[in-house]
Parts: sequence; C-alpha cells; structure tokens
Amino acid sequence: MCLAVPGRLVETYREHDVPMGRVDFGGVFKRVCLLHVPEAVVDDYVLVHVGFALSTIDEDEARRVFAYLEEMNRLDELEAGSP
Repeated sequence: MCLAVPGRLVETYREHDVPMGRVDFGGVFKRVCLLHVPEAVVDDYVLVHVGFALSTIDEDEARRVFAYLEEMNRLDELEAGSP
C-alpha cells in the first residue's frame, strides 16, 4: 500500500533542470520533485509520495485527508492506552 500525503506548494524552482518545489506539510517543509505535476503552481495542494508530487488536489480534499490522518492518530493514542 502506498500513502501519499497532501501538502501546500509554497515555492517552485528548478534543480539540474528538474522542476522542484518547497511543500508545506503543516509546518514541516520538504523539497519535492514536481516532474509529474507540471501544472502545479504556488498555493496548489499536491499529493506527495517519497518526495514526488503525484497529483494536484483541491483544498477541500486536502482538508479531508488532514482530518482523516488526525483521526487515525487519535485512534493510535487510544490503542496505546489499552492493556
């Protein structure tokens, strides 16, 4: 199973002629390859897997994914307290 995490594109640039971006994952910024999403522009949300943006998504979808990931984290915390 692959997990792609949404992030907001805050900067674009080229590195060795490859389109790259700086992506904000809730305050954590990572360098991401944008080769598969040439249409992505600053303030777009992109789904990122192992350093590659695979697609763009709208802000509402990104918020739903963030909420789901937060809910999963809360479930893990509940299970950690179980005997």
